[in-house]
Amino acid sequence: MIRKSFIILLLACSSFLQSQNLYFPPTTGDTWETQDPLTLNWCAEKIDSLYAYLDSNHTKAFVLLKGGKIVLEKYFGNHTQNTPWQWASAGKTLTSFMTGIAQQEGLLSINDTSSKYLGKGWTACTAEQEDKITIRHQLTMTSGLDDGVPENYCTLDTCLLYKSDAGTRWAYHNAPYTLLDSVIEQATGQTLNAYVAQKLKTPTGMTGFFIKLGYNNVFFSNARSMARFGLLMLNKGKWNSTPVLTDSTYYRQLINTSQNLNLSYGFLWWLNGKNSFRLPTSQLVFPGPLIPSAPDDLYMALGKDGQFLNVAPSEDMVWVRMGESPDGLLVPYLLNEGVWQRINELICFINSLPASEKDDSLLQLFPNPASETLSIRSQKALKTISLYNLQGQLLNSLKTEGNTATVQTSQIGSGLYFISVTFADNTVQARKFAVE
Repeated sequence: MIRKSFIILLLACSSFLQSQNLYFPPTTGDTWETQDPLTLNWCAEKIDSLYAYLDSNHTKAFVLLKGGKIVLEKYFGNHTQNTPWQWASAGKTLTSFMTGIAQQEGLLSINDTSSKYLGKGWTACTAEQEDKITIRHQLTMTSGLDDGVPENYCTLDTCLLYKSDAGTRWAYHNAPYTLLDSVIEQATGQTLNAYVAQKLKTPTGMTGFFIKLGYNNVFFSNARSMARFGLLMLNKGKWNSTPVLTDSTYYRQLINTSQNLNLSYGFLWWLNGKNSFRLPTSQLVFPGPLIPSAPDDLYMALGKDGQFLNVAPSEDMVWVRMGESPDGLLVPYLLNEGVWQRINELICFINSLPASEKDDSLLQLFPNPASETLSIRSQKALKTISLYNLQGQLLNSLKTEGNTATVQTSQIGSGLYFISVTFADNTVQARKFAVE
């Protein structure tokens, strides 16, 4: 794949480290700095097309951040900036985050048996079967409990039946996940809402709360609060300079493959860029990445009816979609893919740039046409280099530093391409180049 073969070779310094220039809104009030999408070279008509797509798919709220600043924010119908909405299963990522905080405080270990906190006999399994289930298994959907029971959400012991040994089968099963709330409450001595308020909402300015609906605990907040959580994750668990999740090992476990049964699943986070994936209610293994049009390093909180939180470190991007189901599917993955397709089309290319943005003295590409490599030289510090084909499809986007870089072009095929360069000051330049 071109995405895999596009390689940045830095002449000065190469870095995939998180940007040090992220913006963080104040923890009180509604102030949140914005960035004009025109400074990113995004076309107004393409933004309108994205909004039309979202509207036609029953979206209530959409927020997109670049570098922490709001670039796009749109509400549909009667929904407003302050309207609360359910996270549904996207809220699982809050629970996994809070589990990590409890572990860093020494209140639990994810390798503890679940029965240490839930008590013996919390399932209908034998004692031997039950004792094999740990908090880690609850975080990774590998409890071994039967997800095919009539009530998948039921947390009563009579509903929690043995299917296989813990750790040997991946199945999207809500009940064992929901019981993580009780694990956290037993370990911390606080209600889940109180612990979230103290450890997460206060340092970040998030609002919202868990509400018990049947067997489930469902988080409700406005879209900006979900975006705040995404920004916290983008900055590796720190809110600006304030540490929230300090366990770097656990942070990496959240957003990396957690077992070999579903490569696209971390600790209740969905992962892109893997060789295969499984989906809820199915034991089939599907080849390829979960969201083909998105960056490989994307990780996602995904919930019923299309409650989406997407975090793409290579793009310094966080976006949130809240709303109703567009297609009747519990989790409409194709909608997430469709949003990425339209995000990839937002950029305006060289023909639509104003003359002031075409100053060749600022950004130089050589040789052009290229054969083996394309060199990039800039008068300003580079931040991100993105490669597009003429159809506007994003082929790859990688971070860099310094004023020079070299792109290997020998494996992308002959033809015309666009390079879009984001500088350290978040301005953008686009150039057309040829590959022989």
